[in-house]
Amino acid sequence: MKITAIATALALSISTSATAQTMPMPFGSPEDKAYAQLLWDVMEAAKLVGPEMVHSRPYEGTDPHGMMLETFYTTATIDGHAGDLIVKRNYGPAGVSADEVLRNPDAHLGAYTVMFRREAGYDSDNQDWFWAKYLPDGALDKMPDGMELAGLVAKGMDEGCIACHTAATGDLVFTSDHLMK
Repeated sequence: MKITAIATALALSISTSATAQTMPMPFGSPEDKAYAQLLWDVMEAAKLVGPEMVHSRPYEGTDPHGMMLETFYTTATIDGHAGDLIVKRNYGPAGVSADEVLRNPDAHLGAYTVMFRREAGYDSDNQDWFWAKYLPDGALDKMPDGMELAGLVAKGMDEGCIACHTAATGDLVFTSDHLMK
């Protein structure tokens, strides 16, 4: 009986381990991280991120992004696919003014939050957006459990990029001053 119990426990352990290895990560997978690096390189070349980035007049923001924001709408091509690109620069802390951000953007930049529309079928339920959150140095930001924020960020969860943006009408984009086509 003891041998049967050990064999059953071993079989369950192997089965659970195999299932865990075959279940896709919801986001932050090695493929998501590699794609996020390609996206960063394209954004840096376009001067949307990084030390040579162009600036616009910041406007008042709110959590979870930043107290002051700059947002850029454009298109980009990654691996031969051209898609809509939204880059939001998140500045803080609370109480920071647009003039303070303009005088010293590096001192106030907290993160870049990015949406890139991937090829049809990537995530049809959510308009095929790829989501990423980068730190000012270009590294991906992480959740408390260490999962990097790239890909289908927080899909199926109660909080996070996708959960929040599903409240936006139409294209999961809250801004109404720019209509993505």
